[in-house]
Amino acid sequence: MTQMIDPASNLAQVYADIKQACEQADRDPKTVSLVAVSKFHDAPAILPVLAAGHRLFGENRVQEAQNKWPEFRAQYNDITLHLIGPLQSNKVKDAVATFDVIETIDRMKIAKALASEFERSGRHLPCYIQVNTGEEPQKAGVAPRDVDAFVKTCRDELGIEIRGLMCIPPVDEEPALHFALLSKIADRNGLAIKSMGMSADYQTAIAFGATHVRVGTAIFGHRPEN
Repeated sequence: MTQMIDPASNLAQVYADIKQACEQADRDPKTVSLVAVSKFHDAPAILPVLAAGHRLFGENRVQEAQNKWPEFRAQYNDITLHLIGPLQSNKVKDAVATFDVIETIDRMKIAKALASEFERSGRHLPCYIQVNTGEEPQKAGVAPRDVDAFVKTCRDELGIEIRGLMCIPPVDEEPALHFALLSKIADRNGLAIKSMGMSADYQTAIAFGATHVRVGTAIFGHRPEN
């Protein structure tokens, strides 16, 4: 039997959970932004969330976002779209044209490509640096020990507006340790935005200072079978 998903109701529950987590952490819920991760989901799932008033979304793939978000933007002109998946150099031009925030600068090659495209297009997007807090060889991101120098190069030499950091903790480790590490690195670099926490652990992330939580499954259900 296929389980019926009600994205609008799920969204309301996530908002309530964020509020509760903020109260427990003695934080104002207004300091936490919910990035609704809509990757692999189409209009029937996304439109109820838009109708409920939510406007901040995250997508993993440039081409998928190109294909589906112009139609939504035509109906709702105040949408903000974050790229939260890996960015390949051959997709930089399209990413800058499609998204409002790039969360996943993970290496110098991409930083330089973005800086060139910002200059060429005149469209300068706020960016976050992806930190590989678990130093996993199979995962993208800057190693924690290299973040300070990477931030400085992006800001001072490339002129990129670095607003924050993001991370995806290892699945088999306690996420709180990684959230604490990301928060510490962000603070010492004067970065206000900490994008951390997903469906399974966003309440924990809020306790460690998350300003943006990226929640997909808890809103939209599991990804559709391709």
